[in-house]
Amino acid sequence: MVVVKWLGHACFEIRNNVSIVTDPHDGKALGIRPPKANGDIVLISHGHFDHIDGRKLVAKPDAQVISKAGRYEVKGVKIEGFGAFHDKSKGSQRGQNIIFVFELEGIRFCHVGDLGHTLSSEQIKQIGAIDVLMVPVGGTYTVDAKEATQLVDQLKPKLVIPMHYNIAGLNLPISSVEDFLKGKTNVKRIESSEFTISKQTLPEKTEIAVLRF
Repeated sequence: MVVVKWLGHACFEIRNNVSIVTDPHDGKALGIRPPKANGDIVLISHGHFDHIDGRKLVAKPDAQVISKAGRYEVKGVKIEGFGAFHDKSKGSQRGQNIIFVFELEGIRFCHVGDLGHTLSSEQIKQIGAIDVLMVPVGGTYTVDAKEATQLVDQLKPKLVIPMHYNIAGLNLPISSVEDFLKGKTNVKRIESSEFTISKQTLPEKTEIAVLRF
């Protein structure tokens, strides 16, 4: 079994015997509680404060921090980072962004960071088959609800976890998750910040899992 825990904004801990943490904020600068984890691996999609400043809060002393595109293997976990952009202007406004794909217990996870555009056919081919997609839906700095829906259609994951949207206390001008959920019937609201999954329990058709922070 793999535990998936949302630590707010774009920060998650995905773990079995290895803990992977994505885009750690420090909480304080965003107006939300700080994340707590013991990551063996920390993945950073880009260097903005709300995706990097919480590194010391979530990482073990010997954790490997990955913040560049490329192929890696850490503690038996294969990780790929693909170059993308934080905006629709090839990075001229907000810079570059890394999409990370990694696998635990046969489940392929994709965290797209602060992706600011939909994907080209070449990028979709590079990323490959995805089981769990963590996608921003709040707009302003990332793809918005409509574009996030297009990303889901492009990547066709089994499970979608919305992230980077307005929650209580957050001091960024982004939209709530409800814009993304509007009109969708395949939505499961989980009354917790975490849940467990296995390859066998993944839904057959794409399902959206909304976690509580």
